Amino acid sequence: MASTRYNQNEAGWEAYAASKGGLVSLTNTMAISLSNTAITVNAISPGWIQVDDYKLSKRDNEQHPSGRVGKPKDIVNTCLFLTHEENDFVNGTNIIVDGGMTKKMIYEDDK
Repeated sequence: MASTRYNQNEAGWEAYAASKGGLVSLTNTMAISLSNTAITVNAISPGWIQVDDYKLSKRDNEQHPSGRVGKPKDIVNTCLFLTHEENDFVNGTNIIVDGGMTKKMIYEDDK
């Protein structure tokens, strides 16, 4: 499990971003190293996922191209996709699950 922070950063996130970037790089290398096996290696990079009962503003959701902040089920569904045996051609990739937010690259503050 990586994060969109491997490539979308702000001040003070150096260690976290580096650790997630390392996981993406490790995914790439392991996919090649294990290519003579039936093992596939992929990463998932979640964006903003609401995992607690914290209050979201209308703007928090609206700023996402998909119109909402992610939910844990969005990540679970990606895991299920990757574990399905018929998806064994997906290998060495990092799947970004963020509602399109990294294409926008800006989180807006509520004001």
